[in-house]
Amino acid sequence: MGVLNRLFLKKVFAVSVIAILMSAASGEAEEAKDAVPGVYDDRIVFGQSAALSGPAGELGKSIRIGILSAFKEVNDRGGVNGRRLELLSLDDRYEAEATILNTHQLISEGIFALIGTVGTATSISALSIAEENDVPYIAPMTGAEYLRDSERRTVINLRASYYQETEEMIERLTTDLGINRIAILYQDDSSGRSGLQGVLLALKRRKLSPTGMEGWPHNTVAVKTALLDLRATRPEAVIILGPYKPAATFIKWARRLGMNPIFMTISFVGSNALANELDDKGAGVLVTQVVPFPNGDTIPASASYRAALKAYDPMAKPGFVSFEGYLAGRLAIHIVDHCGKQIDRSCIYRVLRTDNSINLDGFTLQYGKNDNQGSNNVFLTIIGSDGQYTPLKSLTSSKILTEILRMQKN
Repeated sequence: MGVLNRLFLKKVFAVSVIAILMSAASGEAEEAKDAVPGVYDDRIVFGQSAALSGPAGELGKSIRIGILSAFKEVNDRGGVNGRRLELLSLDDRYEAEATILNTHQLISEGIFALIGTVGTATSISALSIAEENDVPYIAPMTGAEYLRDSERRTVINLRASYYQETEEMIERLTTDLGINRIAILYQDDSSGRSGLQGVLLALKRRKLSPTGMEGWPHNTVAVKTALLDLRATRPEAVIILGPYKPAATFIKWARRLGMNPIFMTISFVGSNALANELDDKGAGVLVTQVVPFPNGDTIPASASYRAALKAYDPMAKPGFVSFEGYLAGRLAIHIVDHCGKQIDRSCIYRVLRTDNSINLDGFTLQYGKNDNQGSNNVFLTIIGSDGQYTPLKSLTSSKILTEILRMQKN
């Protein structure tokens, strides 16, 4: 073989190798282009940024354990369409700046959807990033109206809004007990102000005004100045809008000073954590809830939740926040199941934005084309002298509140 022929064959071989490599690279690029982030042959990965430490840490921990209980329940049955569900959680300490960093990290690591963010400012921070990247945003733990705007296409709210919770609060206080001297204590951030606006609107509908309104700084327990100012207004009831540590601090100091109005707080407080913080000072504190009584039997979902929680962590105590997390996990499972084997992010909206109701073992969700909130349910509970919660139909049925009202008159 001549020199020219050998050179020609070498050139042909080199060109062939390059062509093969380019073809393989093109195939890999096309495959990567077609791949859905967080979706693999054997699993689907969700991401969560939530407070897992700090003054609101129990909220994020409880939401997380609820989601994981639901995921374990379905994974033990073989997963969804042959895939396991996994959750990657990062601690944001209830700070929006950390939530932004966490959300960028979760999306860069390739998660299918975000789930279970805790708080309003943190949720809004994460939402902007989710919208930029067209990442579904499932069941944030907040009732803020901002996330209930029908234009927020990526958001899938599970729970009732703060406006609905605060309307129930004012209705029960004014109608059941005839109370109209109501003060408001709120965390001075987007979450507390959202609840505050709900209370003010509910009072305005009844031609009432608060006896006083005081805020405290975000992610602190600096409530003593607010306590003294509200005490001077002689309220019959104080509505508290914020997480468990500052709420408990306020109530304990108020009782130490002989201030005994009805204390009423919102679901975001974290019910189990609040009762633990209050210890023997919690009797009579009212809390609105957005999920049914976790130890009840009014719907099958309560029993399903308790069984799943026990299977995941036998030492975990049932509670409203982890129940909300469990239902969020069940909603994610429903979505993935109805998307089918060939899952992508757009199928979430096809599954939800219909007039069809979703039945999670008796807990019914209803979404629509212009409705991104599944549940409108608000439930009323009270802490007893034993530190345990009891569901209430109305405030007139509570012997504890009758005693508190008697103390007020004296």
